[in-house]
Amino acid sequence: MAPKKKEEPKPAAAPPKPPEPERPKTPEFDPASVTLEFTPEQIEDFKDAFQLFDRTPANEMKITYAQCGDLIRALGQNPTQAEIMHVLGKPKAEDMQSKMLDFDQFLPIHQHICKAKDRGTFEDFVEGLRVFDKEGNGTVMGAELRHVLATLGEKLREDEVEQLMQNQEDANGCINYEAFVKYIMAS
Repeated sequence: MAPKKKEEPKPAAAPPKPPEPERPKTPEFDPASVTLEFTPEQIEDFKDAFQLFDRTPANEMKITYAQCGDLIRALGQNPTQAEIMHVLGKPKAEDMQSKMLDFDQFLPIHQHICKAKDRGTFEDFVEGLRVFDKEGNGTVMGAELRHVLATLGEKLREDEVEQLMQNQEDANGCINYEAFVKYIMAS
């Protein structure tokens, strides 16, 4: 009689994956809840720009949903297409060319986009400053940070840079950038 083969243990079934956590739902955009904070001069400028986008035969002061993002970008904002779709109520693709928006409907949308600028998170700023951490020890040179603040992005004046940097450098002229970001975000 042949010896019995040892049964190999069957691999255990992989435990079921936990369900994906639901993403927090973005509240619906309610134009009635938006308080307009534009000056009369700004509103006149917006009206002039709005008229340039108005393609209705009788200049009815209306634009298509598809033009809304372009107009807001022409007015100096930089919303994503997802943000535009959100404030328009997530219309279907075919509605983008057919549905119209008048100037009074446009203003709260524009105000919301102006106020919704992403400030960035603590992690975003730390990651940006980590690029300048040559030694990987959590610090950046104060002189280098001064130079960056005064010359890149939204440039700060020298007095603004000095105000930000006050009491931030150690004896070696280095700045702990995580503590610096916490200080800036708390201000």
